[in-house]
Amino acid sequence: MRSLLVFSILVGLGMLGMSTVGMSPTSLVANVAVGTGMGAKLACSGHFLSGFDEAQIRQDLASYSPAYDWLSLDIDEQSQRARVSLMGFAETSAIYREGIGCTLDLGDGDLLTQLNAPKAPLVDNTLPWPAGSAEPLLNEALMQRLAASMAQDQAEGLQTRALVLVQHGQIRAEAYAPGITPDTPLMGWSMGKSLTALMLGWLEQRGQLTVEEERLFDEWSQDERASIQIKDLLQMASGLDFSEVYVPGSDATRMLFMEPSAASVPLQSPLKYPPGTRFSYSSGTTNLLSLLFTQRVGGPQNAINHLYQDILWPMGMHDTTLEPDASGVFVGSSNIYATARDWARLGEIFLHEGELNGVRIAPKSYMRELVQPNTSNNDRAYGYQVWLNRGEMERYWPDLPEDAYGFTGNRGQAVMILPTQQAVMVRLGWSAKNYPRNKRFADWLNALPSQG
Repeated sequence: MRSLLVFSILVGLGMLGMSTVGMSPTSLVANVAVGTGMGAKLACSGHFLSGFDEAQIRQDLASYSPAYDWLSLDIDEQSQRARVSLMGFAETSAIYREGIGCTLDLGDGDLLTQLNAPKAPLVDNTLPWPAGSAEPLLNEALMQRLAASMAQDQAEGLQTRALVLVQHGQIRAEAYAPGITPDTPLMGWSMGKSLTALMLGWLEQRGQLTVEEERLFDEWSQDERASIQIKDLLQMASGLDFSEVYVPGSDATRMLFMEPSAASVPLQSPLKYPPGTRFSYSSGTTNLLSLLFTQRVGGPQNAINHLYQDILWPMGMHDTTLEPDASGVFVGSSNIYATARDWARLGEIFLHEGELNGVRIAPKSYMRELVQPNTSNNDRAYGYQVWLNRGEMERYWPDLPEDAYGFTGNRGQAVMILPTQQAVMVRLGWSAKNYPRNKRFADWLNALPSQG
Protein backbone atom coordinates (compact mmCIF):
# COMPACT_ATOMS: atom_id res chain seq x y z
CA MET A 1 0.00 0.00 0.00
CA ARG A 2 2.84 2.38 0.80
CA SER A 3 4.51 1.77 -2.57
CA LEU A 4 1.21 2.41 -4.35
CA LEU A 5 0.77 5.67 -2.44
CA VAL A 6 4.28 6.81 -3.34
CA PHE A 7 3.65 5.80 -6.94
CA SER A 8 0.42 7.82 -7.05
CA ILE A 9 2.08 10.89 -5.56
CA LEU A 10 4.96 10.73 -8.01
CA VAL A 11 2.64 10.30 -10.95
CA GLY A 12 0.40 13.11 -9.80
CA LEU A 13 3.31 15.49 -9.41
CA GLY A 14 4.97 14.41 -12.62
CA MET A 15 1.89 14.75 -14.75
CA LEU A 16 1.67 18.43 -13.86
CA GLY A 17 4.32 18.91 -16.54
CA MET A 18 2.74 16.70 -19.18
CA SER A 19 -0.07 18.87 -20.50
CA THR A 20 1.54 19.09 -23.93
CA VAL A 21 0.81 15.44 -24.57
CA GLY A 22 -2.49 15.29 -22.77
CA MET A 23 -1.46 14.29 -19.30
CA SER A 24 -2.80 15.76 -16.11
CA PRO A 25 -3.19 14.63 -12.50
CA THR A 26 -6.95 14.17 -12.96
CA SER A 27 -6.85 10.62 -14.32
CA LEU A 28 -4.11 8.39 -12.99
CA VAL A 29 -4.93 5.34 -15.10
CA ALA A 30 -5.09 7.34 -18.34
CA ASN A 31 -1.97 9.30 -17.40
CA VAL A 32 0.07 6.15 -16.96
CA ALA A 33 -1.37 4.37 -20.01
CA VAL A 34 -0.74 7.31 -22.32
CA GLY A 35 2.68 7.98 -20.81
CA THR A 36 3.97 4.44 -21.16
CA GLY A 37 2.30 4.00 -24.56
CA MET A 38 3.87 7.12 -25.97
CA GLY A 39 7.20 6.26 -24.37
CA ALA A 40 7.28 2.73 -25.81
CA LYS A 41 6.24 3.84 -29.29
CA LEU A 42 8.73 6.71 -29.56
CA ALA A 43 11.52 4.65 -28.01
CA CYS A 44 10.97 1.79 -30.45
CA SER A 45 10.84 3.99 -33.55
CA GLY A 46 13.57 6.30 -32.32
CA HIS A 47 15.96 3.40 -31.83
CA PHE A 48 15.14 0.97 -34.64
CA LEU A 49 14.31 3.55 -37.33
CA SER A 50 16.33 6.66 -36.43
CA GLY A 51 19.18 4.78 -34.75
CA PHE A 52 19.05 6.84 -31.54
CA ASP A 53 20.58 5.54 -28.32
CA GLU A 54 18.79 5.45 -24.98
CA ALA A 55 20.22 8.80 -23.88
CA GLN A 56 18.82 10.57 -26.95
CA ILE A 57 15.46 8.84 -26.60
CA ARG A 58 15.21 9.86 -22.95
CA GLN A 59 16.13 13.43 -23.85
CA ASP A 60 13.40 13.52 -26.49
CA LEU A 61 10.80 12.11 -24.13
CA ALA A 62 11.82 14.49 -21.35
CA SER A 63 11.05 17.41 -23.65
CA TYR A 64 7.39 16.47 -23.20
CA SER A 65 7.65 16.04 -19.44
CA PRO A 66 10.30 15.53 -16.75
CA ALA A 67 8.10 12.67 -15.52
CA TYR A 68 9.66 10.54 -18.25
CA ASP A 69 12.83 10.50 -16.14
CA TRP A 70 11.02 8.07 -13.87
CA LEU A 71 10.14 5.63 -16.61
CA SER A 72 11.91 2.32 -16.84
CA LEU A 73 13.06 1.89 -20.45
CA ASP A 74 14.33 -1.35 -21.91
CA ILE A 75 15.34 -1.75 -25.55
CA ASP A 76 15.63 -5.43 -26.42
CA GLU A 77 17.69 -5.93 -29.56
CA GLN A 78 16.92 -9.63 -29.75
CA SER A 79 13.13 -9.34 -29.70
CA GLN A 80 13.31 -5.89 -31.34
CA ARG A 81 11.03 -4.39 -28.75
CA ALA A 82 11.02 -1.34 -26.53
CA ARG A 83 9.39 -1.73 -23.13
CA VAL A 84 8.41 1.09 -20.81
CA SER A 85 6.91 1.04 -17.33
CA LEU A 86 6.56 3.43 -14.44
CA MET A 87 8.13 1.95 -11.32
CA GLY A 88 7.07 -1.49 -12.54
CA PHE A 89 3.48 -0.48 -13.23
CA ALA A 90 1.61 -0.49 -16.55
CA GLU A 91 4.35 -1.94 -18.73
CA THR A 92 3.75 -1.17 -22.38
CA SER A 93 5.81 -2.43 -25.29
CA ALA A 94 6.19 -1.73 -28.99
CA ILE A 95 7.62 -4.12 -31.56
CA TYR A 96 9.73 -3.31 -34.61
CA ARG A 97 9.47 -5.22 -37.87
CA GLU A 98 11.86 -4.60 -40.75
CA GLY A 99 10.20 -2.56 -43.48
CA ILE A 100 7.04 -2.05 -41.43
CA GLY A 101 8.24 -0.03 -38.44
CA CYS A 102 7.07 -0.01 -34.84
CA THR A 103 3.65 -0.79 -33.46
CA LEU A 104 2.37 -0.81 -29.90
CA ASP A 105 1.64 -4.30 -28.58
CA LEU A 106 -2.12 -3.86 -28.22
CA GLY A 107 -4.74 -6.50 -28.91
CA ASP A 108 -3.70 -10.04 -29.79
CA GLY A 109 -0.98 -8.95 -32.24
CA ASP A 110 -1.57 -11.92 -34.55
CA LEU A 111 -2.22 -9.79 -37.61
CA LEU A 112 1.12 -8.02 -37.53
CA THR A 113 3.01 -11.32 -37.56
CA GLN A 114 1.30 -12.12 -40.87
CA LEU A 115 2.30 -8.86 -42.59
CA ASN A 116 5.45 -8.71 -44.68
CA ALA A 117 7.29 -5.80 -46.19
CA PRO A 118 7.75 -5.97 -49.97
CA LYS A 119 11.29 -6.50 -51.21
CA ALA A 120 12.95 -3.14 -51.69
CA PRO A 121 14.58 -2.41 -55.04
CA LEU A 122 18.22 -1.43 -55.34
CA VAL A 123 18.80 2.32 -55.38
CA ASP A 124 20.85 3.64 -58.29
CA ASN A 125 23.69 5.67 -56.81
CA THR A 126 24.45 7.21 -60.18
CA LEU A 127 21.10 8.88 -60.80
CA PRO A 128 20.68 12.44 -59.52
CA TRP A 129 18.15 13.32 -56.83
CA PRO A 130 15.18 12.90 -56.71
CA ALA A 131 15.22 9.73 -58.85
CA GLY A 132 18.47 8.40 -57.39
CA SER A 133 20.91 8.93 -54.58
CA ALA A 134 23.87 10.63 -56.25
CA GLU A 135 25.29 13.36 -54.07
CA PRO A 136 23.81 16.76 -54.98
CA LEU A 137 25.73 19.72 -56.38
CA LEU A 138 25.35 22.25 -53.59
CA ASN A 139 25.32 26.04 -53.64
CA GLU A 140 28.04 27.34 -51.34
CA ALA A 141 26.25 30.56 -50.39
CA LEU A 142 23.06 28.70 -49.51
CA MET A 143 25.06 26.12 -47.58
CA GLN A 144 26.52 28.90 -45.46
CA ARG A 145 23.04 30.33 -44.87
CA LEU A 146 21.68 26.99 -43.67
CA ALA A 147 24.75 26.38 -41.51
CA ALA A 148 24.14 29.74 -39.85
CA SER A 149 20.47 28.86 -39.30
CA MET A 150 21.43 25.52 -37.81
CA ALA A 151 23.90 27.17 -35.43
CA GLN A 152 21.34 29.78 -34.42
CA ASP A 153 18.70 27.12 -33.77
CA GLN A 154 21.06 25.14 -31.57
CA ALA A 155 22.05 28.26 -29.65
CA GLU A 156 18.36 29.01 -29.03
CA GLY A 157 17.62 25.46 -27.88
CA LEU A 158 15.40 24.69 -30.87
CA GLN A 159 17.04 21.30 -31.52
CA THR A 160 16.90 21.46 -35.29
CA ARG A 161 18.18 18.21 -36.79
CA ALA A 162 17.97 18.65 -40.56
CA LEU A 163 17.48 21.46 -43.07
CA VAL A 164 17.13 21.05 -46.82
CA LEU A 165 16.54 23.61 -49.58
CA VAL A 166 15.41 22.50 -53.04
CA GLN A 167 14.95 24.75 -56.04
CA HIS A 168 14.15 23.82 -59.63
CA GLY A 169 14.29 20.14 -58.79
CA GLN A 170 17.76 20.17 -57.23
CA ILE A 171 18.97 20.09 -53.65
CA ARG A 172 20.77 23.40 -53.36
CA ALA A 173 21.75 23.23 -49.68
CA GLU A 174 21.38 21.08 -46.58
CA ALA A 175 22.56 21.09 -42.99
CA TYR A 176 22.51 18.42 -40.29
CA ALA A 177 22.97 18.44 -36.52
CA PRO A 178 25.71 16.28 -34.97
CA GLY A 179 24.72 12.61 -35.12
CA ILE A 180 22.21 13.19 -37.93
CA THR A 181 23.01 12.39 -41.57
CA PRO A 182 21.14 12.48 -44.89
CA ASP A 183 20.37 8.80 -44.23
CA THR A 184 18.70 9.32 -40.82
CA PRO A 185 14.91 8.80 -40.87
CA LEU A 186 13.24 11.40 -38.66
CA MET A 187 9.76 11.62 -37.17
CA GLY A 188 7.31 13.79 -39.10
CA TRP A 189 4.32 13.66 -36.75
CA SER A 190 1.39 15.36 -38.54
CA MET A 191 3.31 15.80 -41.78
CA GLY A 192 2.19 12.24 -42.43
CA LYS A 193 -1.29 13.64 -43.07
CA SER A 194 -0.11 15.10 -46.36
CA LEU A 195 1.24 11.74 -47.52
CA THR A 196 -2.14 10.25 -46.64
CA ALA A 197 -3.79 12.84 -48.91
CA LEU A 198 -1.47 11.79 -51.74
CA MET A 199 -2.41 8.16 -51.15
CA LEU A 200 -6.08 9.06 -51.62
CA GLY A 201 -5.14 10.83 -54.85
CA TRP A 202 -3.48 7.62 -56.03
CA LEU A 203 -6.75 5.80 -55.40
CA GLU A 204 -8.67 8.41 -57.37
CA GLN A 205 -6.27 8.00 -60.27
CA ARG A 206 -7.01 4.26 -60.26
CA GLY A 207 -10.75 4.92 -60.27
CA GLN A 208 -11.19 3.46 -56.80
CA LEU A 209 -12.82 6.53 -55.28
CA THR A 210 -14.07 10.04 -55.91
CA VAL A 211 -13.83 12.79 -53.32
CA GLU A 212 -17.60 13.39 -53.50
CA GLU A 213 -18.39 9.86 -52.32
CA GLU A 214 -20.71 9.39 -49.35
CA ARG A 215 -21.68 6.34 -47.27
CA LEU A 216 -18.04 5.63 -46.60
CA PHE A 217 -18.25 3.08 -43.79
CA ASP A 218 -20.82 0.45 -42.82
CA GLU A 219 -20.92 1.88 -39.31
CA TRP A 220 -22.30 5.15 -40.72
CA SER A 221 -24.77 3.75 -43.24
CA GLN A 222 -27.85 4.05 -41.03
CA ASP A 223 -27.36 7.50 -39.52
CA GLU A 224 -26.61 11.11 -40.44
CA ARG A 225 -22.88 10.39 -40.85
CA ALA A 226 -23.74 8.69 -44.15
CA SER A 227 -23.68 12.15 -45.78
CA ILE A 228 -19.99 12.77 -44.93
CA GLN A 229 -17.93 12.90 -48.11
CA ILE A 230 -14.28 11.93 -48.60
CA LYS A 231 -13.66 15.60 -49.38
CA ASP A 232 -14.99 16.54 -45.93
CA LEU A 233 -12.48 14.20 -44.31
CA LEU A 234 -9.63 15.51 -46.46
CA GLN A 235 -10.46 19.11 -45.52
CA MET A 236 -11.08 18.31 -41.84
CA ALA A 237 -14.62 19.56 -42.15
CA SER A 238 -16.36 16.25 -41.46
CA GLY A 239 -18.49 17.60 -38.63
CA LEU A 240 -17.52 14.67 -36.41
CA ASP A 241 -17.32 15.31 -32.69
CA PHE A 242 -13.70 14.22 -32.34
CA SER A 243 -11.59 15.93 -29.67
CA GLU A 244 -8.06 16.80 -30.77
CA VAL A 245 -7.39 18.18 -27.28
CA TYR A 246 -4.69 16.10 -25.61
CA VAL A 247 -6.00 15.22 -22.17
CA PRO A 248 -5.92 11.81 -20.46
CA GLY A 249 -8.34 9.43 -22.07
CA SER A 250 -9.35 11.94 -24.76
CA ASP A 251 -10.14 10.89 -28.31
CA ALA A 252 -6.67 11.79 -29.58
CA THR A 253 -4.66 10.10 -26.83
CA ARG A 254 -6.80 6.96 -26.86
CA MET A 255 -6.46 6.81 -30.63
CA LEU A 256 -2.66 7.06 -30.71
CA PHE A 257 -1.58 5.25 -27.56
CA MET A 258 -4.36 3.08 -26.14
CA GLU A 259 -6.42 1.46 -28.91
CA PRO A 260 -5.45 -1.44 -31.22
CA SER A 261 -7.23 0.38 -34.07
CA ALA A 262 -6.57 4.11 -34.30
CA ALA A 263 -9.46 4.59 -36.74
CA SER A 264 -11.92 2.96 -34.34
CA VAL A 265 -12.09 6.10 -32.20
CA PRO A 266 -13.17 8.61 -34.88
CA LEU A 267 -15.28 5.90 -36.52
CA GLN A 268 -17.42 5.89 -33.37
CA SER A 269 -17.62 9.68 -33.10
CA PRO A 270 -21.10 11.20 -33.50
CA LEU A 271 -21.86 14.07 -35.87
CA LYS A 272 -21.70 17.52 -34.27
CA TYR A 273 -21.96 19.85 -37.29
CA PRO A 274 -23.34 19.46 -40.82
CA PRO A 275 -20.53 18.03 -43.00
CA GLY A 276 -18.50 20.64 -44.86
CA THR A 277 -19.57 23.58 -42.71
CA ARG A 278 -16.97 23.74 -39.94
CA PHE A 279 -13.20 23.20 -39.99
CA SER A 280 -11.94 21.32 -36.94
CA TYR A 281 -8.37 20.01 -36.96
CA SER A 282 -8.66 16.28 -36.42
CA SER A 283 -6.04 13.58 -36.59
CA GLY A 284 -8.98 11.20 -36.35
CA THR A 285 -10.27 12.10 -39.79
CA THR A 286 -6.85 11.36 -41.28
CA ASN A 287 -6.88 7.90 -39.75
CA LEU A 288 -10.33 7.35 -41.26
CA LEU A 289 -8.72 8.10 -44.63
CA SER A 290 -6.03 5.52 -43.82
CA LEU A 291 -8.73 2.98 -43.04
CA LEU A 292 -10.49 3.84 -46.29
CA PHE A 293 -7.24 3.35 -48.22
CA THR A 294 -6.76 -0.06 -46.61
CA GLN A 295 -10.32 -1.15 -47.33
CA ARG A 296 -10.24 -0.02 -50.97
CA VAL A 297 -7.05 -1.93 -51.79
CA GLY A 298 -8.14 -5.14 -50.09
CA GLY A 299 -6.57 -5.16 -46.64
CA PRO A 300 -3.37 -4.37 -44.73
CA GLN A 301 -0.94 -6.48 -46.77
CA ASN A 302 -2.11 -4.96 -50.04
CA ALA A 303 -1.95 -1.51 -48.45
CA ILE A 304 1.70 -2.06 -47.51
CA ASN A 305 2.54 -3.38 -50.97
CA HIS A 306 0.85 -0.53 -52.83
CA LEU A 307 2.20 2.21 -50.58
CA TYR A 308 5.81 1.21 -51.11
CA GLN A 309 5.80 -0.31 -54.59
CA ASP A 310 3.41 2.11 -56.30
CA ILE A 311 3.70 5.37 -54.35
CA LEU A 312 6.86 5.83 -52.28
CA TRP A 313 9.50 3.98 -54.29
CA PRO A 314 8.58 5.47 -57.68
CA MET A 315 9.07 8.89 -56.05
CA GLY A 316 12.53 7.81 -54.89
CA MET A 317 11.39 7.65 -51.25
CA HIS A 318 13.34 4.55 -50.24
CA ASP A 319 14.03 5.71 -46.68
CA THR A 320 10.45 6.30 -45.54
CA THR A 321 8.31 4.21 -43.21
CA LEU A 322 4.61 4.73 -42.48
CA GLU A 323 3.84 2.62 -39.44
CA PRO A 324 0.63 0.64 -38.88
CA ASP A 325 -1.37 0.19 -35.71
CA ALA A 326 -2.11 -3.24 -34.23
CA SER A 327 -4.99 -3.70 -36.69
CA GLY A 328 -2.55 -3.34 -39.59
CA VAL A 329 -3.87 0.05 -40.74
CA PHE A 330 -1.39 2.89 -41.21
CA VAL A 331 -1.49 5.58 -38.52
CA GLY A 332 -1.50 8.15 -41.30
CA SER A 333 -2.08 11.05 -38.94
CA SER A 334 1.23 10.78 -37.14
CA ASN A 335 3.48 7.74 -37.41
CA ILE A 336 5.81 8.44 -40.32
CA TYR A 337 9.61 8.48 -40.43
CA ALA A 338 11.62 9.68 -43.42
CA THR A 339 15.00 11.19 -44.19
CA ALA A 340 15.13 14.92 -44.85
CA ARG A 341 15.80 14.20 -48.53
CA ASP A 342 12.74 11.96 -48.70
CA TRP A 343 10.62 14.66 -47.07
CA ALA A 344 11.90 16.98 -49.77
CA ARG A 345 10.87 14.42 -52.41
CA LEU A 346 7.35 14.41 -50.97
CA GLY A 347 7.31 18.19 -51.23
CA GLU A 348 8.51 17.95 -54.83
CA ILE A 349 5.65 15.75 -55.99
CA PHE A 350 3.18 18.23 -54.49
CA LEU A 351 5.04 21.06 -56.22
CA HIS A 352 4.78 19.20 -59.53
CA GLU A 353 1.09 18.44 -59.08
CA GLY A 354 1.32 14.69 -58.58
CA GLU A 355 4.16 13.68 -60.91
CA LEU A 356 7.80 12.95 -60.12
CA ASN A 357 10.57 11.03 -61.87
CA GLY A 358 8.33 10.59 -64.89
CA VAL A 359 5.68 8.78 -62.85
CA ARG A 360 2.24 10.21 -62.13
CA ILE A 361 1.04 9.24 -58.65
CA ALA A 362 -2.12 11.39 -58.44
CA PRO A 363 -4.22 13.27 -61.02
CA LYS A 364 -3.30 16.88 -61.72
CA SER A 365 -6.93 17.87 -61.09
CA TYR A 366 -6.83 16.28 -57.64
CA MET A 367 -3.56 18.00 -56.75
CA ARG A 368 -4.91 21.36 -57.85
CA GLU A 369 -8.04 20.90 -55.79
CA LEU A 370 -5.82 19.86 -52.87
CA VAL A 371 -4.53 23.42 -52.45
CA GLN A 372 -7.94 25.12 -52.59
CA PRO A 373 -9.44 26.57 -49.39
CA ASN A 374 -11.98 24.33 -47.68
CA THR A 375 -15.70 25.04 -47.58
CA SER A 376 -16.03 25.76 -43.86
CA ASN A 377 -17.45 28.91 -42.32
CA ASN A 378 -14.74 29.38 -39.70
CA ASP A 379 -11.22 28.71 -41.08
CA ARG A 380 -10.61 28.13 -44.78
CA ALA A 381 -6.79 28.11 -44.73
CA TYR A 382 -6.64 24.34 -45.06
CA GLY A 383 -6.86 22.15 -48.15
CA TYR A 384 -6.53 18.40 -48.48
CA GLN A 385 -4.38 17.71 -45.40
CA VAL A 386 -2.14 20.73 -46.07
CA TRP A 387 -1.99 24.19 -44.49
CA LEU A 388 -2.55 27.04 -46.91
CA ASN A 389 -1.13 30.55 -46.72
CA ARG A 390 -4.38 32.03 -47.90
CA GLY A 391 -8.00 32.07 -46.91
CA GLU A 392 -10.22 34.63 -45.27
CA MET A 393 -8.14 35.12 -42.14
CA GLU A 394 -4.63 36.41 -41.40
CA ARG A 395 -1.99 34.41 -43.27
CA TYR A 396 -0.16 31.76 -41.25
CA TRP A 397 3.18 32.79 -42.73
CA PRO A 398 2.84 36.53 -43.44
CA ASP A 399 6.38 36.86 -44.82
CA LEU A 400 5.89 34.09 -47.38
CA PRO A 401 4.04 34.30 -50.71
CA GLU A 402 0.30 33.79 -50.74
CA ASP A 403 0.60 30.64 -52.84
CA ALA A 404 2.90 28.96 -50.29
CA TYR A 405 1.52 25.92 -48.51
CA GLY A 406 2.97 23.25 -46.31
CA PHE A 407 3.01 20.14 -44.20
CA THR A 408 3.56 20.75 -40.50
CA GLY A 409 4.01 18.55 -37.45
CA ASN A 410 4.58 18.57 -33.72
CA ARG A 411 8.02 19.73 -32.57
CA GLY A 412 8.31 22.21 -35.44
CA GLN A 413 8.44 19.79 -38.36
CA ALA A 414 7.73 21.47 -41.69
CA VAL A 415 7.90 21.01 -45.44
CA MET A 416 7.14 24.33 -47.16
CA ILE A 417 6.19 24.41 -50.84
CA LEU A 418 6.67 27.63 -52.81
CA PRO A 419 5.21 27.23 -56.31
CA THR A 420 6.19 30.65 -57.68
CA GLN A 421 9.82 30.13 -56.65
CA GLN A 422 9.74 26.42 -57.63
CA ALA A 423 11.20 25.68 -54.22
CA VAL A 424 10.74 23.23 -51.35
CA MET A 425 12.08 23.82 -47.84
CA VAL A 426 12.40 21.17 -45.14
CA ARG A 427 12.97 21.58 -41.41
CA LEU A 428 13.08 18.61 -39.01
CA GLY A 429 13.82 18.71 -35.31
CA TRP A 430 12.51 18.33 -31.79
CA SER A 431 11.62 21.80 -30.53
CA ALA A 432 9.79 21.90 -27.23
CA LYS A 433 8.99 25.56 -27.91
CA ASN A 434 7.48 27.00 -31.06
CA TYR A 435 9.79 26.92 -34.05
CA PRO A 436 9.85 30.27 -35.93
CA ARG A 437 8.79 28.81 -39.28
CA ASN A 438 7.73 32.13 -40.79
CA LYS A 439 10.98 33.92 -40.00
CA ARG A 440 13.32 31.08 -40.94
CA PHE A 441 11.60 30.20 -44.19
CA ALA A 442 11.43 33.88 -45.18
CA ASP A 443 15.18 34.20 -44.55
CA TRP A 444 15.91 31.18 -46.75
CA LEU A 445 13.52 32.36 -49.42
CA ASN A 446 15.29 35.72 -49.60
CA ALA A 447 18.60 33.91 -50.05
CA LEU A 448 17.43 31.83 -53.03
CA PRO A 449 18.75 32.97 -56.39
CA SER A 450 16.07 34.35 -58.68
CA GLN A 451 17.25 32.13 -61.50
CA GLY A 452 18.01 28.34 -61.41
